[in-house]
Amino acid sequence: MTNEHAIWAVQLDWLNILEKLGLSSIDKIPEYKRTRAIRNIGKTFSTEELLELSPEELDELVANELKDLMKKELSIRDKKQKEMAEKFKNNIIPMKQGGIIKINPKDLKDLDLDGNPEDIIKYFYKKFFGGKGGDDKDDDTDNVSEDKTGYYI
Repeated sequence: MTNEHAIWAVQLDWLNILEKLGLSSIDKIPEYKRTRAIRNIGKTFSTEELLELSPEELDELVANELKDLMKKELSIRDKKQKEMAEKFKNNIIPMKQGGIIKINPKDLKDLDLDGNPEDIIKYFYKKFFGGKGGDDKDDDTDNVSEDKTGYYI
């Protein structure tokens, strides 16, 4: 296919296509699949027909073609997201009485956020559910209308 046949591809809004596919970066779509999708659409429709379509319709055509070409990658991504959400849901210990947990940013200075997720969960569990440290036992009896010294989750 020559560049003359794919002149309609200049009208494509790749950010819109990424949004329709649910992807965050153009790097998630391999270059050969992008060119293959454009080539397949060029084979299905004539150049004149494609030039007459609006940019939104072209984006929809390319997004559908890429969905077909990337079924495996998209299903693996969805499966990993579901597994991660399920694992996160299972690893977080629910608070029995609910409420707000105060987080002081100074307490997080020695937390390794690039580390193992299980270690982070253990750190927060020790911090908020019985670990040593600056947790006052009489916090419930304080009559404080507003506290601006930390973040709350």
